[in-house]
Amino acid sequence: MATLVLSQFFLKLLLLISVFQLSFAARRLNQLVQVQSQLLHYHNGPLLYGKIAVNLIWYGHFKPSQKAIITDFVTSLSSPSSQSSQPSVATWWKTTEKYYHLSPKNKKAASSLSLSLGDQILDEGFSLGKSLTSKNLVELASKGGQRNAINVVLTSADVAVEGFCMSRCGTHGSSSSASHVKKNNNGKNYKFAYIWVGNSETQCPGQCAWPFHQPIYGPQSPPLVAPNNDVGLDGMVINLASLLAGTATNPFGNGYFQGPAEAPLEAASACPGVYGKGAYPGYAGNLLVDSATGASYNVEGDNGRKYLVPALYDPSTSSCSTPV
Repeated sequence: MATLVLSQFFLKLLLLISVFQLSFAARRLNQLVQVQSQLLHYHNGPLLYGKIAVNLIWYGHFKPSQKAIITDFVTSLSSPSSQSSQPSVATWWKTTEKYYHLSPKNKKAASSLSLSLGDQILDEGFSLGKSLTSKNLVELASKGGQRNAINVVLTSADVAVEGFCMSRCGTHGSSSSASHVKKNNNGKNYKFAYIWVGNSETQCPGQCAWPFHQPIYGPQSPPLVAPNNDVGLDGMVINLASLLAGTATNPFGNGYFQGPAEAPLEAASACPGVYGKGAYPGYAGNLLVDSATGASYNVEGDNGRKYLVPALYDPSTSSCSTPV
């Protein structure tokens, strides 16, 4: 299981220090940093490929407008190229394809990976209560289809989750538990990938919705205006984007990552707190600003949406790649 830890602006992490040392050098030289070896190593496991449905399990109360923020983001991942000169969610997502090209066994799969919005399952009655364990998350995730799918559990602002705000903003993993896994055509068990992201608006926005809220720790700077006017949901998009990238490139714990398998650094978590060029601890980077609302963003999506997505580690340049 990979956890999106609260490290976007914590200087304790050695990786944060090393990555920002590289980014400092990049700013001084005004060019991409090149290093001799890859930060993220391939552990010979399968990556996701083919047509993958992103099923959403809504746990708790979400307004229709809040659901639309998430669903528009998911559909934007595979939207055809637009005529706009601005960076898009789809072009940002293409960085994940570069991981497939690093391994001969995955090259063919890269061109066939396509994410689409799948089923939406509502659990507004809090069937498992308002205090969830990691085991509960797997149980909720199992409600979605388990073949060619990523099941995403989204918990509302009034739901407490084990480790939420203390050590994580979300997590991704896979399950092959007999109680949750269906059989394939050969009668064998198989794993399914899942993600959990919580709405931190009332619990810890300074930790899990930064830079749209004042940070709890580290360098202090004024919060940015959220592009969809919802600090909690815009924060969820950031975390969902990070975990989707981690799921695609390390779906079953043996893909691309660095460090221990139970707490790996992955495509997005290798670039903590970086959203635009020139980022440093406490500063998200040079972003686009909506002239009408003053909101900060770095990609455009379906239905005129604007989003802030994290930088992804680009294996072709050995650096953190930002949309702007």
